[in-house]
Amino acid sequence: MAAHAIKKIMPMLDRILVQRAESLTTTKGGIVLPEKSQAKMMQGTVVAVGPGARNNQTGAHIAPSVKEGDRVLLPEYGGTKVELEDKKEYLLFRESDILAKYE
Repeated sequence: MAAHAIKKIMPMLDRILVQRAESLTTTKGGIVLPEKSQAKMMQGTVVAVGPGARNNQTGAHIAPSVKEGDRVLLPEYGGTKVELEDKKEYLLFRESDILAKYE
C-alpha cells in the first residue's frame, strides 16, 4: 500500500521526496528516551525524484544527481512536510537543499 501511495506523487522539476530516517528511541543500554530528547535525524532515503530543473536557454531538463533509493544528508530545517495515505510523513526538498549523498 505504501508503494502505491508514493507512486501517486511525482515531484515537479528539481523537487525530491525524502523519507527521514527514524530517530533512536532507546540508548545502547536499553533506556527509553522521551520524545523531546530524541535527536532529529538529518538523514533519509529518496523516495521519488522530479525530472530535474530546466535549462533557461534550451528548455531541456537538467537531470537530478540523486535517484530513488539513495541515502542523503538533510538540512536541520527546511523541506515541506507531506503526509500520504500510508500515514507516514515525508519531506519535499529542492535538489539544491540536499546536503550530500552517502553510501
